Amino acid sequence: MMKTILAAAAVALMSTSAMAQDTISEFRIGVLGGENAQDRMASNECVRAYVQDLLGVETKIFTPADYDGVIQGLLGGTIDMAWLGASAYAKTYLTDPEAVDVVLVKTNLDGSVGYHSIGFARKDRNINSLEDMKGKVFAFGDPNSTSGYLIPSVEIPQEIGATMDNGDYFGEVKFVGGHEQTIVAVNNGEVDAGVTWADGQGNWEDGYNSGALRKAVDSGLIDMNDLVQIWKSKEIPEGPIVLRRSLPADVKQKVVTFLSELHAKDQQCAYNMAAGETSGFTPISHEAYETIIAVRKAQAN
Repeated sequence: MMKTILAAAAVALMSTSAMAQDTISEFRIGVLGGENAQDRMASNECVRAYVQDLLGVETKIFTPADYDGVIQGLLGGTIDMAWLGASAYAKTYLTDPEAVDVVLVKTNLDGSVGYHSIGFARKDRNINSLEDMKGKVFAFGDPNSTSGYLIPSVEIPQEIGATMDNGDYFGEVKFVGGHEQTIVAVNNGEVDAGVTWADGQGNWEDGYNSGALRKAVDSGLIDMNDLVQIWKSKEIPEGPIVLRRSLPADVKQKVVTFLSELHAKDQQCAYNMAAGETSGFTPISHEAYETIIAVRKAQAN
């Protein structure tokens, strides 16, 4: 079944590459912000090395300071591949529908392809719900993050019956830069609570099976026993791995096949790239993100 799906995906990629360039001299992987650049480089180094061997051209990792750096790289043709959040993909698509192809998505251990925005606070702050956050400081990550901004900025106001404007319900709402920055800010007591992403499966003590909390636990940044969950969003569609549409068809097909087989080939590399335990990357299409695109479009108006 998987081979059939991949074959169909390859045909689709070839059809969208009819006007593509014939060769490439290098391949550039963009990694969204959310943790420090050194950790992003380290987590994706094995992927870079595999792709370089696979394509036979120099392969580089780019770690812009924020999400928009990756988005602009894809739009401008200076980045060839990235794993975007759904909101970042929505911005890319709304800016230029022809810029990238959606190819794969991270799949959870139970086969689902969703995750959650998780609101959390330090346990010693005696904050256990959004009700306890009235008048306190709440942190978002990046304006182009799905779980770190878009979804909580829609769902939380509905739950609290107030806006996210400073002083309306929360004392202050601030952007701190990304998922790692949010986790550190909450853990260090710089803000009262914030939001980040997690699959919501597995144990809280582990940071769940995958996501920013799991990565922070693995790197020794936090002890989940010091934190408490205070809010959880509805399920969000996991963001897609995208490839620049104008890449040669054979390049795209090779990269898609490699990533689809990565979990079976090198489970540790897949773990590093996916920020935790997953069942690998599986095919997905643009249609899975139409709801997020609509939300992002409505928010911009």
